[in-house]
Amino acid sequence: MLVNTVAELVSTKPARLWIPERVIFTPAALDEPWGQQIYKRVQSLNLPIEELPRNRLTGLRGESERQTYDIAKRTLAVVTAPPSQLKLSPIPPSADWQFHLAEGCPAHCQYCYLAGSLSGPPVIRAYANLPQILENLAKYEQPGQMTTYEVSCYTDPLGIEHLTGSLAECIRYFGTRSDGHLRWVSKFDAVDSLLDLPHNGHTRCRVSVNAAPISGKFEGGTASVTSRLEALRKLALPREKGGGGYPVGLVIAPIMPIDDWQMQYGRLFDMISTALDMDCDLTFELISHRFTPGSKEVLQTWYPQSKLDMDEEKRTIKRNKFGGVKYVYDADTMKTMKRFFESEIQQRFPKAKILYWT
Repeated sequence: MLVNTVAELVSTKPARLWIPERVIFTPAALDEPWGQQIYKRVQSLNLPIEELPRNRLTGLRGESERQTYDIAKRTLAVVTAPPSQLKLSPIPPSADWQFHLAEGCPAHCQYCYLAGSLSGPPVIRAYANLPQILENLAKYEQPGQMTTYEVSCYTDPLGIEHLTGSLAECIRYFGTRSDGHLRWVSKFDAVDSLLDLPHNGHTRCRVSVNAAPISGKFEGGTASVTSRLEALRKLALPREKGGGGYPVGLVIAPIMPIDDWQMQYGRLFDMISTALDMDCDLTFELISHRFTPGSKEVLQTWYPQSKLDMDEEKRTIKRNKFGGVKYVYDADTMKTMKRFFESEIQQRFPKAKILYWT
């Protein structure tokens, strides 16, 4: 059922922190100083900790793919990132490079773009060798040229921050860099621990938002859109007003031409306007819904009752340079949606930058 009233739109469900039922550490993770810091954090929350005898994760599979999903999504594994993670990949148009402080996400988004991207059960893996990962980034910077790094490609870093502290460590690191800037995005709202960090304007904090019928139906386990916008307001407010003084952004994704989509997204923009009624360094990233044959197959095993529209007959095929297939909306639909979003943003936020539409 679509959400059609303003009262339903702005209602806030209680935000909750993700608490894993099982926390496991590999021997290699426990050998890392940062792994020991994560251990202490988890221990302080009185969570059961399991120390594995070998650097191999076991016991994550159930009798079906759905059961495997359930087990994995309740598990935090603290491991070390493999050497391959130190060879960065470009991630346009979001940033110059991507790096990872974790893989896997505690949310339950039925359109999850990680489906089909990560191998094995979708367990949340936090990396214990974070200092090594951060130290490696400097080799990708050019003196006098600003280089951007995205840290949210394979996880929601804020969703696990209370367990790892790794996002704060990244923000501190980039606060000391003259030519490197950090970018992260989240569907969670626990930002208070980030407000006083010495970021020096080198971290852009974004939240991912969507129209109420989409966020309400397809984004399980996340903070409400209202709570996310309240968190973004805290991050954007100047320090002298109790905020973080960060550059901020909105990622509106995945955009879908649902029934009454212009009205529904108009209401979302009303909420954004209310939350960000101030001068701030603001960007927008606009991402339409798309899926691949592989991601559709995985998502249908994870969420067999989902009403998410993934009918290939209603889409256009888009191929990448490697021959991979994505199903996207047709050109007329994309043009109409793009025109609407750009117009709304230009009228409501004339100083904001639209970084891209895709």
